[in-house]
Amino acid sequence: MSSNNHPVFSHKTQRNSDDLPGTTSSGKKGPVLCFQNLSYESQEKSGFPFCWKTTDKRTLSVINGIMKPGLNAIMGPPGGGKSLLLGLLAARKKPKGLSGNVWVHGVPKCNSGYVVQDDVVMSTLSMRENIQFSASLQLPTTMSKEEKNNRISKVIEKLGLCEMADSKQGTCFVKSKGERKMVSIGMELILDPSILFLDEPTTGLDWNTAYKIIKLLKSISEQERTIIFSIHQPGYSIFNIFDSLTLLASGKLMYHGPAQEALEYFKSAGYKSECYITPEEFFLDIITGIIKRESEDHEANNTEMPLENEESVIESLADFYTKSTICGETKSELERLSKDLNKRRLFREEITYVTCFGHQLIHITQRSFQNLVGHPRPWIVQLIGTLILGLVVGVTFLLLRDHCTEIQIRCVMFVTQSDHQTAGQDAVVGSVGLDKEEPSQASCSHRAPSHKKKEAVPLTADRPWLF
Repeated sequence: MSSNNHPVFSHKTQRNSDDLPGTTSSGKKGPVLCFQNLSYESQEKSGFPFCWKTTDKRTLSVINGIMKPGLNAIMGPPGGGKSLLLGLLAARKKPKGLSGNVWVHGVPKCNSGYVVQDDVVMSTLSMRENIQFSASLQLPTTMSKEEKNNRISKVIEKLGLCEMADSKQGTCFVKSKGERKMVSIGMELILDPSILFLDEPTTGLDWNTAYKIIKLLKSISEQERTIIFSIHQPGYSIFNIFDSLTLLASGKLMYHGPAQEALEYFKSAGYKSECYITPEEFFLDIITGIIKRESEDHEANNTEMPLENEESVIESLADFYTKSTICGETKSELERLSKDLNKRRLFREEITYVTCFGHQLIHITQRSFQNLVGHPRPWIVQLIGTLILGLVVGVTFLLLRDHCTEIQIRCVMFVTQSDHQTAGQDAVVGSVGLDKEEPSQASCSHRAPSHKKKEAVPLTADRPWLF
C-alpha cells in the first residue's frame, strides 16, 4: 500500500499521570497486555553439512510495554522486529530463546485471535460458508447450531457484509482483497476474542480499502477489545486513528507511547519534522539517518546522511528512549502490575483443543468437497487424464510376450508415465482444492497452537484421482 502524503502537524496532548503509559487516557475497560524485559535469541547455522556451527543472535532486546484496549500499532523498518514481537505477544513462537514475562490484566479469561498476513479465505466458498467453517472448528461442540448461526450473523453484520454474505456469482465468490481481509477478520471474531492480533492487515490494499479496514478495527476495539497489529507505511489519516505506537528498529525499542505524542517526543530528541511528510516516513528517515538532529545541521546536509551510520543512530535513539520520562513511567507501572495476583500469563505449556480430531476431519472433508464442487474444471480435466493414462498403460501390457527384454522396456515406460502423471498432479493441485492466489490448504487449516487446533487435511478429498 502506498503511503498517503499529508502535512504533519505536531501537537501535544495532555497526559494523565494515573493512566497506563503507552495508551490513551480514555479509560477504556478491557484486557491490558503487559510485557516486561522481553528478549529473544535465535540460532543461526553456518558452515558445511554435518559440520554446522550454531551462533546465538539476539533479535529482540529488553522490550517493555503496555497495550490497553484500542488500536496498538507496531511500526518500524523492514527486519526491525515488528512481526517477531507480534508473534511473541500472540504466543506463536517457541519459548526456546525467549526471556521475559508476558501477562494479561482485566479479564478473567483471555481469549485471543490471530489474523495472518496471507488471508485464509477460500474463494470458491461464500463469505458465510468461510465463517461457518471457522466456527465449526473453533467453537465448542456443546454450542447448538442455532447459537453458532446467531453468532455468525452478528459477525457478518458487524463487518457490514450482510448484502454479499451469501452471494455466489461465478467460480470465485470472494474476489476483492478488501473483502478477503474482512472475512479473515470475521473468521477470528467468531471466537469473540478479547485480544486480536493482526500481521500487517493493510498490506496489498489501496489507501481507501486500508482506511476502511483500520476504521473497522477501531470500531471493534471500542467494544472492550485490545487490537495489536503490525503495519507498514500508513497514511496520515490512518496514523491519526492509532491509540498507541510501538516503534522498533534492529530489535530495539525506539518509542512506546501514545501515537499522537510521537512527533512531539522526537521533536524533544532534536528532530524537526519536515512539511508534507507522513509520520511513518518521518520516523524511518530518523532511524536510517536521513534526518539528523537540528544541532548537526551545521555540519552536514540532513538529506545526505551516510547509511553506514544507521546502527549508531539506532543505538542513540534506543539510549535516548531508555532515559526518557515515558520509559520510566512504563517501567514503574509494569512493576506495579507485576504484583497483581489476578494477572494471567499468556504463554501456555500445554495445548488444549476445543474439538476432537474426528469432528475436525469431517468438517475439513466437507469443505474440500464444497471447494471441488465450486471449482470443478481442473479436477475433471485431471480425472480424464488419469483415465487416459490407465488405458495407455493397460494397452502397453496387454500385448506382452514372455520375454525378459519386453518386460524391462514396459517397466521403464510405466515408470516414465507415472513420473509425468505425478508432475501433472502437482501442477494442478493448487487449482483443484485451491485458487492459485490462495495460501496452501495446510496454512488455511493450521492455526497458532495458542489459539487454534491443528487439523489434518484429508488427502482423499483434495486428490480423488489418486484412488
